[in-house]
Amino acid sequence: METFTKRRPDAPEGFFEAEAAGLRWLRVPGGVAVAEVVEVTATSLTTIRVAEGPATRDSAERFGAELVRTHDAGAAAFGVLPDGYFGPAHIGSLAMPMPDPADAPGLRWGTYYGTYRVLDPARRAVERGGLAPGDLRVFEALAKRLDDGAFDDGAPVARLHGDLWAGNVLFTGRRAVLIDPAAHGGHRLADLAMLGLFGAPHLDAIWSSYEEASGHLPDGWRELIALHQVNPLLVHAALFGGGYGSAAVRAASRYL
Repeated sequence: METFTKRRPDAPEGFFEAEAAGLRWLRVPGGVAVAEVVEVTATSLTTIRVAEGPATRDSAERFGAELVRTHDAGAAAFGVLPDGYFGPAHIGSLAMPMPDPADAPGLRWGTYYGTYRVLDPARRAVERGGLAPGDLRVFEALAKRLDDGAFDDGAPVARLHGDLWAGNVLFTGRRAVLIDPAAHGGHRLADLAMLGLFGAPHLDAIWSSYEEASGHLPDGWRELIALHQVNPLLVHAALFGGGYGSAAVRAASRYL
């Protein structure tokens, strides 16, 4: 069977090991198909090559329903990493901070998201010049609202892909296959929001199919999509600068 190898001689510690652990963790019965890991080293990851085909509306609807099952496989707490992996985590080339495993079980979603997914990347975006220092006040205010529980909804922790933009969803004609995760326990809207950020094919079919199959989406969930896009926008601001910082400010300001 044909394989595909990604290589990065300067990969940070745990970069490919975390990705391989995420791929294995996301492989759940009835869930979205996942690229099969063949070999992982400190500087490379080899998987079975995915034979790509068209992204049809039928395959998008199937993807939405299967993503519910992947998410519903759950995780022990917000911010936990894949079972059996205890090293550092990354999203792209940016370190992805996680709560101490001893503290994670007691974290509500709002506190977790505000601390680790809003404030941390916002501060690093400021340090790297992707965000104006004065804009940090917007994210501090949002983190306060999150910590106060303004957006908590009581849904169980989801098993997230964690970097689910369209380029990490390969369609085969019949179904979708996931690659390149930053897998962790989080809110299911994080994956749905990332799909919407850069325009997945047949996005509305994916979202509608997910909504029909899921029992854990909060009321008015589409109005919360931008809240969950704050994190990837901040990550992009830290990594690439450009207009991502101002886009993150606009998204965050909607929820103050």
